[in-house]
Amino acid sequence: MTSRDEPRLADAAEIAAEHGLTPARISSLYTTRTPNAAGTPFPETAGKRGRARLWNHTEITAWFADRRQARLREHTPPVRDPEELLNAAEASRFLGYKNPNQVTTYVRDHPGYFPEPDHVQEMGTPDKPYRRLQWRVQTLTDWMATRPGRGKRTGTGRGAPALPDVPADGDPEELLGATQAAALLGFKSVNSFSSSLAQGNLPLLTTPDALTEKGARRRWTRRRILEQAAQRGTGR
Repeated sequence: MTSRDEPRLADAAEIAAEHGLTPARISSLYTTRTPNAAGTPFPETAGKRGRARLWNHTEITAWFADRRQARLREHTPPVRDPEELLNAAEASRFLGYKNPNQVTTYVRDHPGYFPEPDHVQEMGTPDKPYRRLQWRVQTLTDWMATRPGRGKRTGTGRGAPALPDVPADGDPEELLGATQAAALLGFKSVNSFSSSLAQGNLPLLTTPDALTEKGARRRWTRRRILEQAAQRGTGR
């Protein structure tokens, strides 16, 4: 059985799809050991799946994050009404990403990294529902000024704020957010909790028990979080 501590591995095709590139480009970045903005060479492989190279997904994500931060620091977004709503593709272009699906990738694969949408519109049909997520221009510009990552950012730089003291013996059906869940599970920060959740290390929390009115922020019952804590404690 796979250990919960074993890193998630990804091949060139998976990495290319996530970052809007081609598998051949990923292979080229690897073979030339291309450095990112921080001077870090493209990560070494972590194994193989058949003949396909595999990389540690966390290391790849960090490498590309540094690369993007440098590009974003050089990008000046166009002047737009601060209250204007942009969908994910429009937000990606506004922020200077070449990949129009970059914001969608952040929301899907890196919960807690990108700001929650300011407006969620339920679309589609009862059989095939989907949601249109939109962000205000002001929300995006605020994120650009203080965005997470290894690149330069504003603020004190003293690290993430301390997690709250969350009692384990409260109402088992009370709905708790990511910050409270992180505290109950023993993580040092909400970002480390979000990263572990995105990597599939917290299977009992993959599906939330509820969403906020905006339909973006997830909530779990204290009972479910404690069940996940017990599972982590036994190493299952």
